[in-house]
Amino acid sequence: MSTPTEISDGRLVELIRSRQSMSIAEVGEACGVTATAVRQRLTRLMEQGLVERATHRQGRGRPEHRYSVTERARRQAGNNYADLAVVLWTELRQVKNDEVRRGLLERVATQLTEMYRGQIQGATSWDRLESLQSVLAERRVPVEVGGSRDQPVLRVHDCPYPELAARDRGICSMERMMIADLLDTPVRLAQCRLDGDTCCQFETKRPSDTITGLSRDATTPEATPAEASCGCQHG
Repeated sequence: MSTPTEISDGRLVELIRSRQSMSIAEVGEACGVTATAVRQRLTRLMEQGLVERATHRQGRGRPEHRYSVTERARRQAGNNYADLAVVLWTELRQVKNDEVRRGLLERVATQLTEMYRGQIQGATSWDRLESLQSVLAERRVPVEVGGSRDQPVLRVHDCPYPELAARDRGICSMERMMIADLLDTPVRLAQCRLDGDTCCQFETKRPSDTITGLSRDATTPEATPAEASCGCQHG
């Protein structure tokens, strides 16, 4: 029999998802592991919010516990929309009218903002960035908060939209708009990994900055070199 460390969490979640629900005995038989190993792994997955347990009674016999994946696990498992996202983004960028295209870009950023807004807590930009860091960490986006409390920065070490960014650097503009909306403060892209920098660095407004130079609207001539090179200056 295999040891508990040989069981992959992802494999077990996918197995249960494909079977709708399973008992400990069924999981053990399918994976070739002991009931103890299965219980340990299922307990951890329940603590992570990926698996839930329900009690089923069959006649007068002893009730049986059956395990199924949660809605959270289904969303994670079904989050394979890369091809669709690339197609939709490409079509958006093909819109000829600059004003219409910019408006669509802002609407996409606004919709992403609304997805995260309820999870962002804190009264200051630093606190809200730390909250955003936690939210992105759950989505396996490696970020860190740095700088100072007066001018915090968000460093993104790996792009959350790699396929889109590789085709169109304008995705950076949308990401910057979203961060600015979540922080409710102007933000600029000071560094970009696509330019060879070690990370994408989003900086909040310095005391000497004007709202014009760092506003949500990236059409001003004060856009940084990183923003201009990624197409942010033109929306």
